[in-house]
Amino acid sequence: MSVADTTSLVIVRDVDSLRQRVALWRRERLRVALVPTMGALHRGHKALMTRGLELADRVVATIFVNPTQFAPAEDFGSYPRKEAADVRLLNEAGVHLLFAPEVATMYPPGFSTQVRVNGLSSILEGAHRPTHFDGVATVVTKLLLQAAPDVALFGEKDYQQLCVIKRLASDLDIEAKIVGVPTVREADGLALSSRNAYLTEEERKIAPALHQAITDAATTIAKGANAEAALKTAKERVLAAGFPEVDYIEARQAETLAPFEGGAGRVLAAARLGRARLIDNVAFG
Repeated sequence: MSVADTTSLVIVRDVDSLRQRVALWRRERLRVALVPTMGALHRGHKALMTRGLELADRVVATIFVNPTQFAPAEDFGSYPRKEAADVRLLNEAGVHLLFAPEVATMYPPGFSTQVRVNGLSSILEGAHRPTHFDGVATVVTKLLLQAAPDVALFGEKDYQQLCVIKRLASDLDIEAKIVGVPTVREADGLALSSRNAYLTEEERKIAPALHQAITDAATTIAKGANAEAALKTAKERVLAAGFPEVDYIEARQAETLAPFEGGAGRVLAAARLGRARLIDNVAFG
């Protein structure tokens, strides 16, 4: 058993230790919440943990930079890793257990299984990062089975990811309730993200334009205006603000991410700014 105590937080790095701790809580009839992360924690992650404490008696956070959700040319090697600072935030948030496995623990020799959510995984983000959601779906399925929580919490900033995880949990009869938590933002509207650390000072000034543009588009569509025209205007505004490339700005049905035809919707966007690729979404209707 590999367990280390840091103040009230317990840190484990192997699956057996995670399961033993959760089993102990189960015997005490305590509810368990899971907050999966890739580390480099910020206030957005802390909001997930706070919500977890409202819904359960014990909170398990995970930190694992998952290699299978990165394409070869993406930033797996440079993705920020700050475990000491993350542990301090977890203690401040009141988290009870950190599961921080090595790659070999999650993907041991001979590992050959992949979880894929058809349809949802191939649109929007999936069209630009074709292997991304297969990696997400596989690692989240493993974490849900390893920790067996009552509830698992994910941020709405990665809204398509949230939809993918809800679908896989339903399809695979995983008992954990999947809960989305609203996006936490800076005062100027920029969604908090670990990758915001890639922004230069000048890029940071430009970055809020993405949220501003899609918020205005969502408001316009909700009032009954032509969605295609509103989205075209939003893209033009983002490019004019200084973003060199917009991957997509689209309106989709909120529950299914099918093309928007009325009712509850989301405007979802991704755009590149220097080393950063920013994603965001706004609800409407």
